[in-house]
Amino acid sequence: MALLTVFLLACVTALATGLGALPVAWLGPARTERWRPLLWGIAAGVMTAASIGLVLEPIDKGQWVPLIFGGAIGVAFLLIGQRAMARREMHVGKLSGVHVRRSALVFVVLFVHSLPEGFALGSSWSADSTLGLFVFIAIALQNVPEGTATAIPMAQAGFSASQQFWAAVGTSLPQPVGAVIAFLLVEQITALLPWSLGFAAGAMLALVILELLPDALGPRENRPLAATGIIGSMLVMTAMALLLGV
Repeated sequence: MALLTVFLLACVTALATGLGALPVAWLGPARTERWRPLLWGIAAGVMTAASIGLVLEPIDKGQWVPLIFGGAIGVAFLLIGQRAMARREMHVGKLSGVHVRRSALVFVVLFVHSLPEGFALGSSWSADSTLGLFVFIAIALQNVPEGTATAIPMAQAGFSASQQFWAAVGTSLPQPVGAVIAFLLVEQITALLPWSLGFAAGAMLALVILELLPDALGPRENRPLAATGIIGSMLVMTAMALLLGV
């Protein structure tokens, strides 16, 4: 029964990610393009804050070696993926171009990032259901802005609102899998956690630096909006973390 509860809660956290895509869909293509620097700033800020949040616990526990090596592997993963996608034209149906490629990169990185969150949920629930419920609420709330980050490049690429929603949900599908594995193999997964957290954080930061910030900060006239998005989203994510005690 407890295993089923963990699985269902992790499915809810995945659906919460889809909620973050809704505001982007409501903006529509024209307004999305108009507010592009702000939206890219929000995506960069959300992913930077999320990556910092991932490494706080391993740093607090002094798990520097797995964290650093995991981060280096994550950066290499992003660079290899970026180069592989740059060599071929990305097509999804009738859509193609740089925004489709960037949508794919954001999706893959957030997909990878969601697995250690599933591990955290399963491990915490195995130790204490009250702690597990707290972690569930924290992950569900933090998934919402990550859904926004998923939807932004997709809106620019021309994907429909339903595609943005389900892609956002799809980035969190590893969470139910990770939660079940961690619940069943808590000791083994606890040892793996700093590696996976470092990997996800490294890949996310590399994506922000190499892909999101150049687009957000592009022309000089875009920078005030981009800076507003970056700072505002990081403040919101920080406030959420403090409120939840993460």
